[in-house]
Formats: sequence, C-alpha cells, structure tokens
Amino acid sequence: MASAKRESSGKPRAGGGARRQAEYLSQTRREHASEIAEDYAEAIADLVKETGEARVVDLASRLGVTHATVNRTIVRLQKAGFVTSQPYRAIFLTDRGRHLAATCKSRHETVVAFLRSLGISERAAEMDAEGIEHHVSPETLAAFKTALQIEDR
Repeated sequence: MASAKRESSGKPRAGGGARRQAEYLSQTRREHASEIAEDYAEAIADLVKETGEARVVDLASRLGVTHATVNRTIVRLQKAGFVTSQPYRAIFLTDRGRHLAATCKSRHETVVAFLRSLGISERAAEMDAEGIEHHVSPETLAAFKTALQIEDR
C-alpha cells in the first residue's frame, strides 16, 4: 500500500503538503480551543441583554450542557479575563468579554447573511453559521462582506 499523502481529490499533494496540512490542522485546533469562550461570551451577552443577567442554569440550558460544565468553564473564562462571577451569583462579561461577544456576533451575522444570500434557509444558515463562524478567516469574512456590500463596523 502506498503511503503517499493525497488531497481529497485523490491526487498526490504538491511539495510542502505535509507542512501545509500541519499548519491548517494546527490552526483548526487553535480555533476549536477558542470556540467555547466565544460561544459562552455570546450566550452571556444575549442573556444579559434579554434578562439583565446570566445565571449558570440559564447558560446550561442555552448551551445544552450541565451545570458542572458551566461552572468549570466560567472559572476558565474568569482566569482568561472574559467574565466576572461570584458563587451563586450572576455572571457578567468584562470589557474584554463584551468585545469578544460583539466580534463573534458580528461574524455570525455576516456568515448567516452570506449563506442566506445563496438561498439557504434561515434554519440551515443559522445552524451552519454556528460552525463556520469559528473557522472563517479574516480574508474570507472580508470577501463575504464585500459580496454582501457590508462595510466594516
């Protein structure tokens, strides 16, 4: 069996393929690591806007995770400077957390608008955007905005 790496088309990769693949996969791993912080920041911002506060129980329900998972994640987000919280109290975003939430929301809205412009249903666009928004490069996001004739905010 040949051990040569192949592209998804089945053709052998051009020189530097292994290095390039490692770079792409490394980038994807970094993006996966930031997805949770981004999802929590967005959810906290939405809850604060809707109800005035974000509670563990509300986050667990909105994100489809357990209370224990929320508590562990909030501790990590506090250490990273995205949220403030005290035991049995509401959770609030810091300035850094609010900036992250706003950036993520804008990116999400752009991806949804782009997908909708292609004729994709609202439901599918929202679901797909939840994955795409975390991995779209600044270059691709700028192209989406150009196609949609959206100016940077």
